[in-house]
Amino acid sequence: MGRTVTRRALMAEAGIGAGVAMLGLGASALAAQDPIQGFEKAQTDTEAWKRWKPVSDRKVRVGIAGYGVCSFGAAFGFQNHPNVTVAAVTDLIPERCAELARVCGCQKTYPSCEEMIKDDSLEAIFVATDAVSHARLAIAALKAGKHVASAVPAVFGSIEDAHALLDAVKRTGRKYMLFETSYFHDDLFLMRELFKGGHLGRVLFAEGEYYHYSPEPIDSYKGWRIGLPPQWYPTHSNAYYTGVTAAPFTEVSCMGIPSVVEHLKPANNRYKNAFGTEIALFRAADGGVARMAVSWDTPGVSGEMGRIRTDKGTVYGSFMAEGGAGAAPAIHKPALPPGVEAGGHGGSHGYLMSEFVEAILMDRKPLVDVAQALTMTVGGIVAHQSAQRGGELLKIPQFRI
Repeated sequence: MGRTVTRRALMAEAGIGAGVAMLGLGASALAAQDPIQGFEKAQTDTEAWKRWKPVSDRKVRVGIAGYGVCSFGAAFGFQNHPNVTVAAVTDLIPERCAELARVCGCQKTYPSCEEMIKDDSLEAIFVATDAVSHARLAIAALKAGKHVASAVPAVFGSIEDAHALLDAVKRTGRKYMLFETSYFHDDLFLMRELFKGGHLGRVLFAEGEYYHYSPEPIDSYKGWRIGLPPQWYPTHSNAYYTGVTAAPFTEVSCMGIPSVVEHLKPANNRYKNAFGTEIALFRAADGGVARMAVSWDTPGVSGEMGRIRTDKGTVYGSFMAEGGAGAAPAIHKPALPPGVEAGGHGGSHGYLMSEFVEAILMDRKPLVDVAQALTMTVGGIVAHQSAQRGGELLKIPQFRI
């Protein structure tokens, strides 16, 4: 007979402390007070710093590109990792470049990422620029022999760029990791570890949601965010399947909801996009199904959230789990290096950065590798195509290393 476990009991059994902000949805996010929702910093488990053990005494020389409205270049904490030297930074706007250098304690700056990539002393590049440039700069850095981490999405509306990015990773043998923040949300981290341990069985159905109410467009380089098709920014929600099972999506049907928000009307954005909300239904290669929603024009609770149902039980966001899977084993997030904070987006920033650095030092595959990055991103691109065709069921290209 199945059992019901409360959120508190599940998190206690799983060893995930109540002090960590669940889903990054603090009071400020719920009240939609902040200009950019979800960026609130989660509490860092400073006691865990004592458990951290270095995997190497080597330092990775990293170049960081981008310090725009999100200040992402410094937000993930490369400058605080004991195995990292932030050796160069760049931003197209000189004042931002200077501030990024100051925050990172870096003396060397470049006028562009293209110029920084030419620096042979750099081992890795973090691309935190406008989304339009992610794929182009990542490919250039890979071809220059650099490991690459990128902010989301991996590519911007282009399936051709997705194939080019995969090809660059294969040809160069360099590591590529997408900094998809949902992967280290407390609930998704728990789902993934339970799944890997065989405690959940087969995932039958998942739901992921990225609701980010934007009645006015968020500032962005050359206005790239204005009118952005919701499913072109899909990884925060799609991670609630891919980030648990790693299984690729194979087909999708998506319905778009026309928006009443002015900048989301076709005449008012470069994408001729009419949709403020897109709801996609995916089928995955392992037979599971996922409903994934992205929305810019729905007021109320915002953030990145999800839930899964399996043949052994259910993990319902951060609220409850039920089923006959037995007691959850003790599960802890990896210890962060002293001085590295969990950071924003549900306390994910520091973990993503540390995972990328350790993948380089240990010469192993990073958690969110190019295959997972592309299945999440391209799934959304095809979902938007489906929405434009009234929900037509479309096949999704496959990306394998």
